[in-house]
Amino acid sequence: MSIQNKKTSVALVDDHVLLRNGLAGLIGSIENYTVLFEAGNGIEFIDKLKTFPIPDIVLMDISMPAMDGYDATQWLKQNHPETKVLALSMYDNEQSIIRMLKSGAKGYILKDIEPDEFKTALNALVSKGFYYSEMVTGKLIHAVNNSDKSGQQVKSAVMLSEREIEFLKFACTEKTYKEIADAMYLSPRTIDGYRDALFEKLNARTRIGLVMYSIRNGIVDANWH
Repeated sequence: MSIQNKKTSVALVDDHVLLRNGLAGLIGSIENYTVLFEAGNGIEFIDKLKTFPIPDIVLMDISMPAMDGYDATQWLKQNHPETKVLALSMYDNEQSIIRMLKSGAKGYILKDIEPDEFKTALNALVSKGFYYSEMVTGKLIHAVNNSDKSGQQVKSAVMLSEREIEFLKFACTEKTYKEIADAMYLSPRTIDGYRDALFEKLNARTRIGLVMYSIRNGIVDANWH
């Protein structure tokens, strides 16, 4: 799918002014993209939506004062679900990624990303609706993208046991694998077995892939803990 002729509007939400300026300059150099506005936190972002059009994409920092990226992304999901959030972070932290997926982010990149990969991320959001770099396999991304159209496509392709579903629900929390083992009254070795089996069965490389599968197949929703 080719990128639209109409320019894709992007809003930048980050409390670091220098970083925002750098990203704005980078976006301005990419064909078919334009910076709609900038904001220093979630509250300022929501306030600016009163005078600016709704952006197609929001580059959302996670750690911000007043309202952080989790809450601002959750607000967007509830009020403007058509807007795609690309989360920005200084750290490749598994718990942060899970929380941002829970809040509704469609992608997650590090702030030191290379310009070419940044462009790839933006294009993927426009053409596919998602960007997760190497966190999950291309096959799972394809299944996730088509699941909205075909309903039970992914679910019907994979049969999961009740214990596997229970494990997936726990995997979507911030519990460590050891804490999941305690909660399920199983040994850490058994939990490792569930994890590795599901990696293979769902074609996922990481815990983030398991979370994506769970979200798209209704195993968990936005209110899980």
